[in-house]
Order: sequence, then C-alpha cells, then structure tokens
Amino acid sequence: MASKNLSLSLWDNVKQVGVAVVLALLIKTSIVEAYKIPSQSMEDTLLVGDFLLANKFVYGAQLPIVGWRMPAFHDPEPGDVVIFIFPRDGVTKYIKRCIALAGDTVTIKNKELFVNGARFDDPDKSKFLKPRIEPRGAGGTDSPDNFGPFVVPPGHYFMMGDNRDNSYDSRWWGPVPQANILGEAMMIHWSWNDDIHPSGEVTVSDPLSVPRLFVHNAIYFFEKVRWKRLFNLVS
Repeated sequence: MASKNLSLSLWDNVKQVGVAVVLALLIKTSIVEAYKIPSQSMEDTLLVGDFLLANKFVYGAQLPIVGWRMPAFHDPEPGDVVIFIFPRDGVTKYIKRCIALAGDTVTIKNKELFVNGARFDDPDKSKFLKPRIEPRGAGGTDSPDNFGPFVVPPGHYFMMGDNRDNSYDSRWWGPVPQANILGEAMMIHWSWNDDIHPSGEVTVSDPLSVPRLFVHNAIYFFEKVRWKRLFNLVS
C-alpha cells in the first residue's frame, strides 16, 4: 500500500510539473516574452542592457508546435516599438520602431523622415550622432540620410531604429513581412549598465573567472542597476 501511495504521489508531482511547464511555454510563446537589448540602435528610448517584456498577444501570437496564429487585437501601427524576426536570416530577433505600413510611401530628405508626404515626428528620445548629412550616391542611389521614395509592399512594415545614425534597419535590408512580427515592447523590467565598472570576461581556460565575475557584480550591484528605468513603459 505504501509503495502504491508513493507511486501515486510521484505521478501527481510529475503531472503538476508537466502542467506548469506547458503553461509556462504557452505564456512565453503566446502572451508575454522577455527580451534583452543587445545594441545601441534604439537609444535613447532603449539602452544596451535593458530587459523588456513584450506583448505577443496583441499582434496575434503564433501557437507553438502547430504554428497557428491567433487573431490579433490590432496590427502594428506607426510609432509602435516592435520585436520581429530579422528577414535576412529568419532567426535573429530585432527590435525597431514601426514607421510605415503597407502602401505607405517613405522618404528621407536630409535626415528628415516623411511618410506619405507628411513629416514623421521624431520620437522623444531619438537622436542623431553624425552632424554631416550623407548625400545620395552615384546615380541617385539611396543613403541613410536621403532615401526613397519607397512604397512599402503589401503585407510588410517599414522599421527604423530611434538612434537614426547608428541603426541597421529597413533603410538597409528592406521591409519586414507580417509573418515575422513577434510582439510589441511593453515595459522595461530590468536594466543593467555594464559600462560602469565593466565585468571581466568569462573563459573556459580560467575556472576562477565565474566566481570573480559574481563577486565583482555583487560589489558594484547597486551602481550597475539603472534603478530609474525599472518598470518604465516603452513608448
């Protein structure tokens, strides 16, 4: 009897763990997912070391395994900060601001952005790093500062980084297909500044590099956390 009760108890625990794992996977793949900002392309809206929560439900999340896409509350809109799969490799996750929708005409004149002939307001924390304006190339080819007019094709979105002079975006590799859209950035839940007291490198050849990194970050923990950014909404 004791053996049977033990087996039942173990089976119950396995079922509970299994349900928890399934629910966690469903939430991660269909509702909310965390992302880390790896580059400077969205500064100063988002900084390297920011960790985001993204709403995957709003644009119609894709269900795992079966690959079905749920109904969307709305499609990406100009001004949304969007996470998507990079069209060139189909794997890497990028985050940029949606600038224009299918059928819109995008033009950049001397760094000023226009959509359908109207000036697109620069986001509050966007920036330009290079005072020099890059002219069009030979034969009138596009440059980052003088681009278009470009008509966004059906089922696509034009994306740009808020750090306009330091962003690898749709000006370089084209628009993003609807199928590549993952979610909308919602909130910064953590922010870690490794530029302050930079952490040492972890290497396999140095077994002490891990504990040394842990001690270093523990010592400077309160200085490296960007406390004022925690739980800020992304806009």
